[in-house]
Amino acid sequence: MRTLETFTYNGQPSRVIFGSGTASLIVQEIERLGSSRVLVLSTAPQEQEARKLAAGIGEKVAGVFPGAVMHTPVAVTEQAVGLAMSLEADCLVALGGGSTTGLSKAIALRTNINQIIVPTTYAGSEMTPILGETKGGEKVTQSNPRILPEVVIYDVDLTMTLPVGMSGTSGINAIAHAVEALYAKERNPIVSMMAIEGIEALYGALPLIAENPSCRDARSNALYGAWLSGICLGSVGMALHHKLCHILGGTFGLPHAETHAIILPHALAYNAPSVPDAMAKLRKALRTDDPPIAFFELLNRVAAPRALSDIGMSASDIEIAVEEVFERPYWNPRPLQKSAIRDLLGRAHAGARPAI
Repeated sequence: MRTLETFTYNGQPSRVIFGSGTASLIVQEIERLGSSRVLVLSTAPQEQEARKLAAGIGEKVAGVFPGAVMHTPVAVTEQAVGLAMSLEADCLVALGGGSTTGLSKAIALRTNINQIIVPTTYAGSEMTPILGETKGGEKVTQSNPRILPEVVIYDVDLTMTLPVGMSGTSGINAIAHAVEALYAKERNPIVSMMAIEGIEALYGALPLIAENPSCRDARSNALYGAWLSGICLGSVGMALHHKLCHILGGTFGLPHAETHAIILPHALAYNAPSVPDAMAKLRKALRTDDPPIAFFELLNRVAAPRALSDIGMSASDIEIAVEEVFERPYWNPRPLQKSAIRDLLGRAHAGARPAI
C-alpha cells in the first residue's frame, strides 16, 4: 500500500456533455442557463460552420462574430466586447479551437456573460479558467473563475473533418498540458490519474487518425483525451513548457498548437532528471524507456512539424527568447540555467532530437 502525501484538489465546475450529435443540445443548454440573446463566435475560416450553427439555434441568436484569431489579441477582444454589449448578448457560443475559446473567455472575463464552448479541435483549453492574451507583442496569462466556461459540449461529429495536420498538433498540444501537470507544483493524485488517462488516449489515437482520418473511435478517444488534459491544465500550475510557448507565441507570433507540439519533447527532456516519479509514470503509460524521444517521434507519426524554424522562427530569435525567460521566470522543478535553455531552444529550432 502506498503512502499518500497531503494534497489539495480543486474541481472545476464546468458542465460537460460528451458524445456524438451532442451539438443538437445547444438550445437546451442556452435555456438551462436562462439566456435568450446569443452571440456565436468563430474564426474567419469557420464562419460558414458558425452561421450554420447559428441557424440551428434560431431566434435566440443575436449575432455572429467570426473574428477570433490566434493568441487572443486584446484589440480583437475589445471589438467583440463592443458587439456583445450593443447586441445585449447574455450568452456566448464558441465554435472552434483554442483561438475561438480564448476569445470567448476574454469576453466573459470582461462581461461575465455565460459561455457554451463547442470544441472542434483537441486543444483542451475549454476546460480551464486560464486566459492568455496578447498586447504589444507580449502574451500575458491570468487565471480567474469568470474565465471558466459554464458548459462545454464535445461532439465527436464536429471533429471528423479536422485535417490530419491540425489533429496531430492540437492533440500533442493537449498532451503537453497533461505531461506538465504530472510534475506541476500543485500536482495531486487525482489530476495525475486524469493526466495519464488523457496522455494514453491521445498517444494511441493520434497516429490512427493520421492513418485513417475517418476512424470514429480514434476521433472519440482523442477528444476524450483532450478533455482530460484540459482539466489537468486548469487544475494545477504550469512550468517551463508553457512559459516557453507563451513567449514564442506572443513575441514571435508562432502558431500555438505547433509551438506546443515542438517544445514538448525538449521541455520534458530538460526537466526529466528532476521529476523521476513523472518519468516513471510516462514510461509505463507510453511503454517506452525514453518518453521525450517517444513524443519527438510522435511528431513524425502524425506529420507535425519538428522544428521551430519550420513555423517561422529565425535563429536570431533564440537569444531574445532566452532573455525573456529570465525576465519573469516561472516556477520549474529543475532550476533554469541560461546555457541549458539556450541549448533546448537551439535543438527545438533545428528540429534536433531532445537531449536529457
